[in-house]
Amino acid sequence: MASSADITRRQSIALVAGESSGDLLGSRLLAGVRERLPEVRLHGIGGEHMMAQGFASDWPMDKLTVRGLFEVIPRYREIKGIQDALRDKLLADRPDVFVGVDYPGFNLGLEEQLKKAGIPTIHFIGPQIWAWRGWRIKKIQRAVSHMLVIFPFEESIYRQAGVPVTYVGHPLAEVIPLQPDTRGARQRLDLNGPGRVVAILPGSRMSELKQNGAGFLAAARLLKQRDAQLQFVTPIGGDRQIAAFQEQIRQGGYEDLDISVIRGQSHSAMEAADAVLVASGTASLEVALYKKPMVISYKVNWASYQIMRHMAYQPWVGLPNILAREFLVPELLQHQATPEALADAMWFQLEDHAHQQRLARRFADMHQSLLRDTSRESANAVCEVIGARRR
Repeated sequence: MASSADITRRQSIALVAGESSGDLLGSRLLAGVRERLPEVRLHGIGGEHMMAQGFASDWPMDKLTVRGLFEVIPRYREIKGIQDALRDKLLADRPDVFVGVDYPGFNLGLEEQLKKAGIPTIHFIGPQIWAWRGWRIKKIQRAVSHMLVIFPFEESIYRQAGVPVTYVGHPLAEVIPLQPDTRGARQRLDLNGPGRVVAILPGSRMSELKQNGAGFLAAARLLKQRDAQLQFVTPIGGDRQIAAFQEQIRQGGYEDLDISVIRGQSHSAMEAADAVLVASGTASLEVALYKKPMVISYKVNWASYQIMRHMAYQPWVGLPNILAREFLVPELLQHQATPEALADAMWFQLEDHAHQQRLARRFADMHQSLLRDTSRESANAVCEVIGARRR
């Protein structure tokens, strides 16, 4: 490890996060970096959580936020233009290290160019090559100086491929309490009715709301017919998304469900819930860390799904199931995600108490396996890369 005097002479770290989950993860890394390097300049692309750590975003993060193989096509020219402009800026500025926070489609291409030019690159959160993108390992070898991974089984994958790697734990395992306070969360959200609470999380992107929102709402109606006292809560991240979801409620005639649509507060909604209907992604892991029964669902553009389906080489999509290596919770994807199927699966999660207890035990074990001081571990790895370059 380089001395503190060596490291503190390094003045600049560049980072890119392309969506809200990456912004949160990036902020945890930056909190640790700030302790080690209080005067360092932090810049690139990020969101409000990273900016709270003194980060300067050279472009708005929402310019990059898009998901799906075909959904990106209309935005490709704009996103590629940002990538090229940022590359040129970084090649001129010569930061001491570049950290790509998730968002591999954008970051790996940028990292490859920077590493070739002699700028060390770190990728924080290994791309899910263990899920369906195994071919990416070759590009990772070219692009990444050091990989930071958040799941313990990933270390051996990258080590075998010759990519320096550090397991830093999952930041969410620190943020989310080991014991959820369901009653307190309901009080915070004014969910004071006598009925059980179902959280509905169709996704944070406009494309996700478009694909998942109507089906999730139709499933909620079917659940309400089985239990008239059910309470529904949906956390939504932005004004446009809230407006879009409320329009789906109006168009579908779901006003009678009296869904509590709240801005943000997704963790409180999960903590308050008896069961969660959630779009696949990081949110499903968050639900597991809150020890809640869930149904995982997802729909994407038909052509995107066909490509993804043929590239998959393991049976699971949801992170809790991937970590468990079994179907702990149901996954209803694409054409399987009918309102009837979603409602049936959710009803089981609400009604089977023995199943709920088994899930709580498995999710508690999962939580412990992911718990590390991620901020400190990731910051140490960043400083080690900077120090190695100086030596």
